[in-house]
Amino acid sequence: MSEPMKSPGVYWREKPPGSVPIEGVGTAVAAFIGFAAKPGRGDPILVTSWNQYVNQFGGFAEGCYLPQAVYGYFLNGGSACYVIRLGADGAQSAESAAPAPAAPAQKAQAILGPFRIIAKQPAQGGRAITAEVTEAPTTEGERPPEDRFTLTVKRGNLTEPIEISLKGAAKDFVGDVAKGNSKLVTVELMPGKDPVKPAPQTVTLQVPELEPEPEPDAELEPAPAPALPAQMTRAMYVGSADERRGLGGLEAVDEVTMIAIPDLMSALERNAIDEAGVKGVQEDLIAHCANLKDRMAILDPPPGLSAKEVTTWRTGLGNSEYATVYYPWLKVANPHAKGEIRIPPSGHMAGIWARSDATRGVHKAPANEVVRGAIALETQLTLGEQNEINPMNVNCIRVMPGRGIRVWGARTLNSEQWKYLNVRRLFNYLQESILNGTQWVVFEPNDDALWARIRRTISAFLVMEWHRGALFGLTPDEAFYVKCDRDTNPAESIELGMVVCEIGVAPVKPAEFVVFQVAQMASGVSLVSE
Repeated sequence: MSEPMKSPGVYWREKPPGSVPIEGVGTAVAAFIGFAAKPGRGDPILVTSWNQYVNQFGGFAEGCYLPQAVYGYFLNGGSACYVIRLGADGAQSAESAAPAPAAPAQKAQAILGPFRIIAKQPAQGGRAITAEVTEAPTTEGERPPEDRFTLTVKRGNLTEPIEISLKGAAKDFVGDVAKGNSKLVTVELMPGKDPVKPAPQTVTLQVPELEPEPEPDAELEPAPAPALPAQMTRAMYVGSADERRGLGGLEAVDEVTMIAIPDLMSALERNAIDEAGVKGVQEDLIAHCANLKDRMAILDPPPGLSAKEVTTWRTGLGNSEYATVYYPWLKVANPHAKGEIRIPPSGHMAGIWARSDATRGVHKAPANEVVRGAIALETQLTLGEQNEINPMNVNCIRVMPGRGIRVWGARTLNSEQWKYLNVRRLFNYLQESILNGTQWVVFEPNDDALWARIRRTISAFLVMEWHRGALFGLTPDEAFYVKCDRDTNPAESIELGMVVCEIGVAPVKPAEFVVFQVAQMASGVSLVSE
């Protein structure tokens, strides 16, 4: 209760809101597990751009599909993802852990005609060394010789006159100087130069600037191949939730809504894991998503499968509403050389999910969308082949003449109530949003007033979703209902401290089959669509 008013006047009191509006959660945060070019941490790391990924994990690398998946994700509309390195234990590699060799101390030098004058001791910030060229000493009336000159070297109070002769081989005079005629410098004839007398002058020896090494051609120079594990086990992919490694490390990241493991296929290609191991990891990924109930698994089929073989392979994946498969593999430009390479489609598909969510909403099926970055497909599917694949709930990627390469399927691996991908993802979104937006209900007085506030809060949120086109119906009453009253909360449940709210929604479903019925009439032809 508020404090009693004791003096006449005007008082200001803040009233708590009746209910807190529900905000929709994010629906397009991917997670990728695979091999990276750079060694480092093995826990989930948030990446919001391709440049940030390159800084953290390195760029494209041979034997790694993870970089291609992340690049395809951002290229197709993704905005944020979590990346987990495989084979990383948090320790530096032997090469990176070793201390870098100290850079050699630079010695001051100067150029005098064809000669290079080099200080014998590295520059240490002391007084500079100067070298002066003068004529060699002669008797009175004698002309200065052309084959000799005097080099006077000075540093502070120390002065060294050096007589240098140009007679004989180039090594002769260099040897003369090196024999001890100077304590300060060494004189060298530069390669390809003739030993001629330099003009009289004075120079100061300086430390030369280091020239940067030329950068490799990013398009043609392949990145160093990372040290990939010779053998991969199911446990290495699954990881540990306690140590935040592998698939288990994603249990603590609530934002993730889709997961792909593209480098499961690279390990299969180099025989680091067998087909049974691949199937086991994919089953673990499906179980992870089903247990958390807020994310979807994007599975890649093995490479090189024909349309008939992919249906056989899909049969072993079971019947899950939290997983989806895309076929065939994509062909993209080779980042290291001219030509193209084939890659699993999961990264590009995750980007298309994010793009569709941003432009239309999670209720829109992420299909009939262009696959950005794909220049061809590993297998060109025919309509007859898709007729065999589609009933198996394998989402096809097709080349549409004049319309590019497009995703031509939006199904989960479930053949019953949760057949459509957008319906399952919509319910994931509604569930997570309502759970997060009703935390204020906990420990409130469990009475009619609370039930009414719950109904108002959830109904207001679902009305907004209906206006966005996520729910089917001409009116909100047709699109959803929210029931939280004495019928759903009898005395027995109140005694147990429970509040039960029943919610029903009618999701929109994709127009997967469009049929035009054509009937011939005496006056012409009419088209009736259904």
